[in-house]
Amino acid sequence: MHGCPCGYFGDQGRVCHCTPMQIQNYRGKISGPLLDRFDLHVEVPRLNYSELKDGDGNESSIVVRDRVMAARQRQWARLGPAKTNAEMTAKETKEFTKLTPSGESLLQKIFDSQHLSARSHDRILRVSRTIADLGGCSDILPEHLAEAIQYRALDKRLQV
Repeated sequence: MHGCPCGYFGDQGRVCHCTPMQIQNYRGKISGPLLDRFDLHVEVPRLNYSELKDGDGNESSIVVRDRVMAARQRQWARLGPAKTNAEMTAKETKEFTKLTPSGESLLQKIFDSQHLSARSHDRILRVSRTIADLGGCSDILPEHLAEAIQYRALDKRLQV
């Protein structure tokens, strides 16, 4: 979804003319319980022509595919064939997403300050487990958790 009714809120190249009330009403059309059902809330800025034409020099698709397949192998070894972290049950989430004390402290702080739901809590843990798998880590480190939390941008009360 766009950030506002006109679609230019936060755009570096265009000016948004929506009022804060219009933006709040627009965003309020998506309920919290519905947002809870999305694992990732990611803002994707508009690309300029050279970024679109030339790419940004990041990893090739083959390298990314290999990393994803290695992460899938770790998930299948843990959960059984063809099952991903996103499909973990509540029991599996609790068993396979253990955090370090510093990670636990970080999640508690965010959970309490952002008033997250139990569903958001579990989704953050599952995404953290996936980020750790993509990085080849058997443990979920605080940086994996922090990255997963960043993907929940719409859980935060965005300032307008």
